[in-house]
Amino acid sequence: MLPSLTLEQYLRLAGVPRFSPSRLLAVLTRCSVEQLFAADAKQLAAWQFSDAQIKALLHPEQVRMSLALRWLEQERCHLLGCFDPLYPECLRQIQRPPLLLFVRGHPTLLSSQQLAVVGSRHASWRGLQQAQDFARQLTQQGLTITSGLALGVDAAAHKGALQARGDGTIAVVATGLDRVYPKRHQALAHEIAEQGAMVSEFWPGTAAKANHFPRRNRIISGLSLAVLVVEAGLPSGSLLTANYAAEQGRDVFAVPGAIDDPLHAGCHHLIQQGAKLVTSAADITEELVGFVAQPEQHLASLEKNMQEQDLPYRQLLDNLAYESTSIDDLVLSTQQPVDAVLAQLTELEILGVVAVVPGGYVKLRRN
Repeated sequence: MLPSLTLEQYLRLAGVPRFSPSRLLAVLTRCSVEQLFAADAKQLAAWQFSDAQIKALLHPEQVRMSLALRWLEQERCHLLGCFDPLYPECLRQIQRPPLLLFVRGHPTLLSSQQLAVVGSRHASWRGLQQAQDFARQLTQQGLTITSGLALGVDAAAHKGALQARGDGTIAVVATGLDRVYPKRHQALAHEIAEQGAMVSEFWPGTAAKANHFPRRNRIISGLSLAVLVVEAGLPSGSLLTANYAAEQGRDVFAVPGAIDDPLHAGCHHLIQQGAKLVTSAADITEELVGFVAQPEQHLASLEKNMQEQDLPYRQLLDNLAYESTSIDDLVLSTQQPVDAVLAQLTELEILGVVAVVPGGYVKLRRN
């Protein structure tokens, strides 16, 4: 049975340098949680705490703890300790999992089936389109898209997932969650926090630093079933994420490009090292059979979600399919005037329940 700690206890432990969940479990085989936090310096030394660790545990940074606790008082702000029931099990299993995670948004999303999509910050137009298309299609298949909120491929992947399903993406960042880096992604970060989840192991108030990004990357891969690299040069942070994924036993996928394109040199290197070459979303879903919802299962899930919502115009919605339905068919099936059907469709489109497509309208999941 996993130990139970309070938020304050997790925060105190998170301030202890080089103190991992496995080390905490080892200590708790020798004492209870209460005894650990009541111990003096002599007892902690006997449990093989270093001088720096003893100082940090006995004299926590009160200003930083107060800032974190105030941040947690805000709406949709959460802290998940490594033994919390909502802490994602796949992340707990990696080497050096974070002792705690700060989450803004929906913490249950962290336990969903995820695919990491990463790539160049200076991606080509084609690379951005590929990232967005892959993310949108795979989100429609039931996967959650996880990335790092960076410029380029990361942002395109988040946007593609949001187009398909509001709660379809997670952003893992290298700052405290009271900051957004890069600043131009303020609106995107807000949308992800509102509908999906923003995640960080860094305390509120923490600015972006170069050594934070590798730590962020190991969380991106650790949360995910697999990593898709869309465009990457040599060297790049995306390759680091792919390497973490391989070490963690995750699959690695890479999109190929022209052999003389430096933006694809990293992808080609990964393919040479054993990553699967992919040219479509189907190449990924066939590797993740059992994790990705089959179309009929996904549609059934969407139907259940729709039925659970208090939506207007039930008769119209009941006659609207997940594939294109023409206005004429809707008029015929609902036995309502064209003007009434169009007015209802307009209102439902504003609510995000339906969308215009070639040939008519389709029903969407309501976010």
